[in-house]
Amino acid sequence: DIRVEFPLHVICAVSGVSGSGKTTLVKRILYPALQKMKGEGVERPGKHRAITGDHSSITHVEMIDQNPIGKSSRSNPVTYIKAYDLIRDLFADQPLSKMRGFMARHFSFNVDGGRCDTCKGEGEQVVEMQFLADVHLPCESCKGKKFKEEVLEVTCNEKNIHDVLEMGVDDAIAFFRQQGKEGNQVASALQPLSDVGLGYVKLGQSSSTLSGGEAQRVKLASFLGKGKSQGSILFIFDEPTTGLHFHDIKKLLASFNALVNQGHSIIVIEHNTDVLKSCDWIIDLGPEAGEEGGHLVFAGTPAKLKRKKVGSTSTYL
Repeated sequence: DIRVEFPLHVICAVSGVSGSGKTTLVKRILYPALQKMKGEGVERPGKHRAITGDHSSITHVEMIDQNPIGKSSRSNPVTYIKAYDLIRDLFADQPLSKMRGFMARHFSFNVDGGRCDTCKGEGEQVVEMQFLADVHLPCESCKGKKFKEEVLEVTCNEKNIHDVLEMGVDDAIAFFRQQGKEGNQVASALQPLSDVGLGYVKLGQSSSTLSGGEAQRVKLASFLGKGKSQGSILFIFDEPTTGLHFHDIKKLLASFNALVNQGHSIIVIEHNTDVLKSCDWIIDLGPEAGEEGGHLVFAGTPAKLKRKKVGSTSTYL
């Protein structure tokens, strides 16, 4: 029986000890209830009296969780953020491509044409074992490069499509910056991945090899790349800093601020004190876990919480 308020167009943290009711409040009540109001959700929200306020200004709600970003082994970060379309266009524009009649689709490993016919663009062949784990072997035809030999002969500044997909994000940005106007467009499309701390990830790295936190940040990067054309979105993050180094946390916070500057709002369930101190608003639940939780300890700015000295969160701040 609590009334929880938070302003829009800010970073709002929901804090409290483990088991204090953060996930129940945000993921089981607020998120499905707002989805239902927007005609989007199918999940039944938890019991609550009402959701009031300026929710009509929210275009839709996005839960940025740690679920995988693609079920196909051919899915990767650069396809997810739609930057691969620009890369394929750049290779299709090379002189050798025009001479051979190659189009952008020839540089895709999702359709027939330029991909390896043997492995269908997988880069590997799977040997199914009856009682053991399946064995993954490099494709004998393309040697794991996913494309036909004639496609790999097309180069951009001495790099073929396989070489580019093997580059890390930061290296690829530096590479494309040297390729003129089209290259700069690719670099700009890749920049959000670097901004969220994924500069080390290979462009063509399979989505199945990304950790939950990396997948979460790829999703964040995809929204950063869309700019202000998406309306006013309420983003919900569940402990996005888990396992992150301090420098990566700073990049994540900068990305949050970029979303707010684009007119969006953020709710983040978080324990990390560096994040809590950097938020605009804190909703602190508790004071303890389980039966002693579920109460509103505090709602307001981090500075006021520090001065009030109520609950565990204020002690650590």
